[in-house]
Amino acid sequence: MSHFETIWERVKDEDDPRRCQYIKPTVGQCYNVVVEGSEYCPAHGGNRAFKKQQEKGLRNYRLTKFKQRIQELSNSDEIISLREEIGILRILIEEKINSCNDKTDLLLISGPLSDLVMKSEKLVTSCNRIEAKLGNLLDRTKIVTMAQTFVQIISNYVTDESILEAISNEITATLNEET
Repeated sequence: MSHFETIWERVKDEDDPRRCQYIKPTVGQCYNVVVEGSEYCPAHGGNRAFKKQQEKGLRNYRLTKFKQRIQELSNSDEIISLREEIGILRILIEEKINSCNDKTDLLLISGPLSDLVMKSEKLVTSCNRIEAKLGNLLDRTKIVTMAQTFVQIISNYVTDESILEAISNEITATLNEET
């Protein structure tokens, strides 16, 4: 029998194993049929067991969906980079600040804003660490070496020393401006 069919059904026999186990102080044992999966009828808490059973099913469903989504994300090439998440945090910070009308509003959101800034800093640090491990970050030495290689390649096709020197100086100036 389903939960809804047994809501207020009464047992026909006093020895019915489906009889509610609640003992009424003035009358004795309750005569209602228990809710499936419980020892009590709906009036005496049997619904809680049914509700717990439903919640457990929902929780298991969500866990299965989360595990599936985690599996999808873990197989993604983009997961290695945290740049999108950094962008999302920066947008959230900007939105929080833009929602302020005056100094009082800014003061009121200072706690959540500070939390977002700290999370952003941790995420940037993690992103840099991941990219460094993967060899995706260029340090100054690597950039200078690349620039020298580019000048060498150009020198294979340009023979005029003054033009090569001008190219080299311009690349060096650009590197100095950027770093």
